[in-house]
Order: sequence, then C-alpha cells, then structure tokens
Amino acid sequence: MSKAEKETFSKNPLLKSEDWWAVWLGLFIFVLGLGPILGIDLLGWVVKQNVWVDISKSIAPMSKAYQGLSGVVSALLTYLFLLVITTAGARAMGSNVKKFILGFTIIYWVTFGSIILGNNAYIAATPDKQAGLKIPWSLSLGEMGFVFALIIGLIIGNFFTGLARFLEEAAKPEWFIKTGIVILGAAIAIKTVGALGLAGTVITRGIAAVLEAYLIYWPVVYFISRKYFKFTPEWAAPLASGISICGVSAAIATSGAIRSRPHVPAVIASVIIVFVALELLFLPWLAQSMLFQEPMVAGAWMGLAVKSDGGAMASGAITDSLVRAKALKELGINWEDGWILMATTTAKLFIDIFIGIWAFILAVIWSVFRIDKRGGSSNEPSAKISIREIWDRFPKFIIGFALTFLILLVVGLINPGVVKSAQAGSDQANVLRTIFFALCFFSIGLITNVRKLLAAGMGRIVLTYAVSLFFFILWVGLFISWVFYHGVTPPVIG
Repeated sequence: MSKAEKETFSKNPLLKSEDWWAVWLGLFIFVLGLGPILGIDLLGWVVKQNVWVDISKSIAPMSKAYQGLSGVVSALLTYLFLLVITTAGARAMGSNVKKFILGFTIIYWVTFGSIILGNNAYIAATPDKQAGLKIPWSLSLGEMGFVFALIIGLIIGNFFTGLARFLEEAAKPEWFIKTGIVILGAAIAIKTVGALGLAGTVITRGIAAVLEAYLIYWPVVYFISRKYFKFTPEWAAPLASGISICGVSAAIATSGAIRSRPHVPAVIASVIIVFVALELLFLPWLAQSMLFQEPMVAGAWMGLAVKSDGGAMASGAITDSLVRAKALKELGINWEDGWILMATTTAKLFIDIFIGIWAFILAVIWSVFRIDKRGGSSNEPSAKISIREIWDRFPKFIIGFALTFLILLVVGLINPGVVKSAQAGSDQANVLRTIFFALCFFSIGLITNVRKLLAAGMGRIVLTYAVSLFFFILWVGLFISWVFYHGVTPPVIG
C-alpha cells in the first residue's frame, strides 16, 4: 500500500471500520443477488450445502444455470470470492494481508467442512425428509455445522494456542456476523412481502420488548454489581451494559461514555465471550425443549438473552432449525423457516440501535453528576457531550441491514411480479450469509481462551455475570418474550 493510500485510509473512517466494511461487503453481495430480477444470474455459482447420505452429493452450485460446475469447483469459486472481498476489507483496515489470507484460508475450509459434517442426513434431516433420503431415523439437528465449527474453534483456541494466535488475524466474529446480518435484510424483506401483517407484528413487538428489557435489565444488574459485588461505577456501568444489553459492543461504548480506563472493557469483554460460547452450547436446545409450541417466543428470547451480535444470531439460527424440527415431529406442523430467526434479528437490531443512545445518556449522567472512577462526585470539569457521540457509537452495519430490507421490500410491493426472481437472488446471497455465520461461530470459539480468563483472576466478574445471567436475565428475557410473542407463529408450509 502506498503512502498516499495509507493516508487516505487513515483519514476515512468509512474504510477503517469493521462496521462499515460489513456494510460494503453485505451491500455488494446484495447487489449481485439482485441479478435475477434483471434476468442475470450473478451468484448462481455459489456453493449450496445439501443434507446428504452420499457425501459426493453434499455440495453443488446454487443455480441450475451452473449445473455444469462440480460441487468442488463451486466450493473453490465461493472460497476465492470470499477471500478476495474480505482481504480487500482487511487490507483497508490495516491487517497483515499475508497472515489474513493464510488464516482465512484455514478458517474457511475448517468451517466449510464443519457445515458439511453438520448436514449429514442422520444429524440434520427433518422427519419429513427421512423417507426421501431412505434413512430410518435422524436427530433432526439442523445447523449443527455451526456447533461443530464452534467446538473446533474452542479446541484450537484452548489447546493449540500457537495456531490460535496465527489465525487471530483472520478471526473476525463481529465483522463476519454483521456482514451476514446486512445480507439477511433482503431475506427478511422477501418474507415481509409475503406476510406483511405478521412481519409488522414481529417488528412492533420487537421494539416494545427491547424497551422493556433496557428499562429492567440495566438498573437491576448495575444495582447487583454495586450493592452485592462492591464494584465501583467505573466497573459496574460497563458490566451492567455488557451483561444486560449487548455484550462487548455495549461494554466498550459504555466505557468510552463514562471515560473508564482502557483495561476495563477489555477484561469485561473476555468474560462476555466465554459466556456467549456457553449460551450457544445450551440455550437453543433449552428453547427447543420448552418452547417448540411458541416458536416466536423462542426466537425473541435468543435476541434478549445472548449478549453478542454473533452469539445471538447464531443461537437464533440454531433455534429456528431445532424448534421447527420438533414442532414437525411432535405437532405435525411444518413452519416456514426464517421467521424465528427474524424475531431474534429484530430484537438484536433494536438493542444495537439503542447502544449509542444509551451510551450518550450515561455520558450525560456521568458528566452532570461528575461521577468519578471510585464513586461519588468529582471536582474534575465535566466532559463535553455532543450529539456526534450518538453517531460515533451507532452500529453502522444496521444501515446496511435497513437498506437491503427496504430496497427489496419496496421493489416487492411495487412490482409483485419480480418477487419470485428476487427470492431466487436472495436465496443465493443467503448461502453466503450462512457461511459468514459459520465463520463467526468458529471465530468465537477460537478467541475464547478459558484458561487465560481463569488465570487473570476474574472470579468476581465471572460470578457477577453468572448470577445476573442465570438467575435474572434469562428468565426476565423469557417472560418479556412470552408477553410480546405468545401465540404468534410463523406461516405454515402447505
């Protein structure tokens, strides 16, 4: 990179932020996915992962127009495409390009193998597909590839630390998941066109649920942190935001707003990552067991309970698959896929939108009352508070999600005749969204170093998190989800 290019990048936040690069990559894939509307198949070559008994049939090109390609060639093209666009973003953001390329290559193929393994018919096939696949039984555990990716990441991150350090340059869980969410906006728009009333219900109730969660979660966790675990405001406020609102992003935003020392959000973030991994391993199955008759409650619960964008969306995707499979088996109801994940997405996106506003409110409070790091009041002059802080803390990838959602929604409403073509293009882009989600799972596992966390002596923070999460947040979140989504169900297939 030339000196002039470096200066340009350093001066332009649009080219330096993971949030903005999630927007650029997501919008680029979205635009390619619009091809079928114009009669051009621009993404049909991407690799589709099938549920399989014969592994030679596990992968194939997404579109019939590219059936001349083998599944292996399609997988290679998909890898090269993702490598090029992510490397462009990594280079712009200042990553070591060589290490990123090597790391991404390893991460991609391990993740891709995890998806294929998870799609084995005996693991993933739903009861209605067993006869067609000529198998007598299956676990009906869709999206298990995500879990396999997470577990492999955890093993590498905790037992092969040298390899983990090498791969960290390319392990970008928040970037991967945010890019996937931007792409997801188009898929949700297509569903909205087909069921406008239900989509409106999901969005409206999602906003209400998030507001309730903010007003209940944060003050209670802050009180617990201060009263029972004796944390100073400097620690209690970011801890309350991280546990109760949106994980790492909220902890960092809050720390910046109240001028915490830099190590505070770093320590809290490491604890959050561990708990997100734990929630990923048990919460979707708990939702399947308890809520298979209340699918939208299950989806919203994931959005309100799991404290990271990546973890929440990943949990929502697994819950969508698990709950639908159990409902089909136990109730004989075949719900349309994606709606449970939509409930998760709605809750999580509105939580993210309010992070900046919440951080701004806390900045004002800390300034007006001059709360110092130890508690009480300070004689230091209050910090300047500007409206720009809201924009600086606003998660920019939501702009990309809103654009893909609104563009396809407007197109579908104005010209219903293109909905079928738009659906085909959205499905192609959605394949890449699934891969980004899986990359996020692996990356979460990779950066979750449990031994490092324990060695750092974070017992009090871990205990605060555990008490707040398992004895309060999970169940209040479930109650709020039940209040707003009880009785709401996805459309039934057929």
